[in-house]
Amino acid sequence: MADPLTKLLQEKDFILGDGAMGTNLFDLGLANGEPGEMWNLDRPELIAQVYQGFVDAGSEIILTNTFGANKFRFMLHSDPAQVEEVNIAAARIAREVVDGCDRNTIVAGSMGPTGEMLEPYGERPAIEVEDAFYEQAMALKQGGVDIIWIETMFFEDEIDAAAKAVERAGMAYVQTMTFDTNGCTMMGLKPQNAPQLKRERKWNSIAFGANCGVGPSQLVDTILGISDNSEPEDVIVAKANCGIPQMGTDMKIAYDGTPEIMADYACMARDAGARIIGGCCGTRPVHIAAMRQALDTREPKGKPSHEHIEEILGEVTKTSKEQSKPGRKRTGSRHRAKPATS
Repeated sequence: MADPLTKLLQEKDFILGDGAMGTNLFDLGLANGEPGEMWNLDRPELIAQVYQGFVDAGSEIILTNTFGANKFRFMLHSDPAQVEEVNIAAARIAREVVDGCDRNTIVAGSMGPTGEMLEPYGERPAIEVEDAFYEQAMALKQGGVDIIWIETMFFEDEIDAAAKAVERAGMAYVQTMTFDTNGCTMMGLKPQNAPQLKRERKWNSIAFGANCGVGPSQLVDTILGISDNSEPEDVIVAKANCGIPQMGTDMKIAYDGTPEIMADYACMARDAGARIIGGCCGTRPVHIAAMRQALDTREPKGKPSHEHIEEILGEVTKTSKEQSKPGRKRTGSRHRAKPATS
């Protein structure tokens, strides 16, 4: 039997994801340095409010508030014994919100990096990281998620450990990596090489793509690199940050993306080859609503060129296909983004 996301992909040409969890929790009073995952237990009504905001804006995939809810991250600020409880709670809150809406919407269990460096680059054996992901995946499964969403990965061996853990748990899953260092992951993987890596590692994910990163322009450029080297049946994911981060006078990070910029990004990501499109850091329901309206009303176009991406969304630091050319002039964005609150 096909999983719920695969079924939805069979019905739709593209699916709209959600936005940022952390940004919206900060708006609701989460303090800097406070682990937002603990609000699944302490402030469940506010977690439900964030989920509901994205559902109301048009999201068809809701990620649980569990990005850092693994044993290794909890060792830094919480009790690792609470990993199961926190993940189950997050999934159940999302399940209740989604089950109350009037359209088919997916609950995806978010799993982010552990913060550990695996052997031989670090001291942590891969099996220990895999076991931590397995613990989290099983808790999310018990909480009622439809799929697992492995995200913001930069190290091939860690995303591999996560995939093995989720497959052990018997769950369908999505994978996204972060290409934020001169157009590559922190470990040097280029977008155009990512589809081959997926095939070599035999990851059985429903969809694969990119999230977070530098900003919408870089993310769309990354999707071009992935799309150009993928198979026709591959499902690609794009979840860009809402503009470029800036430090405000209150020492809080703000993102300069407007709803108009994110609407343009969503359509360009679709045209670049993505079928699942959402936002990452800085993305609020107002941005998702603009993306929903744009995707539903604007006709698809051909794949955008790197030059067109820069014309509409701003400079790309390094294209997914080539090094920036010496002396290349910066191409200004069509939008002059207004500073946003964090």
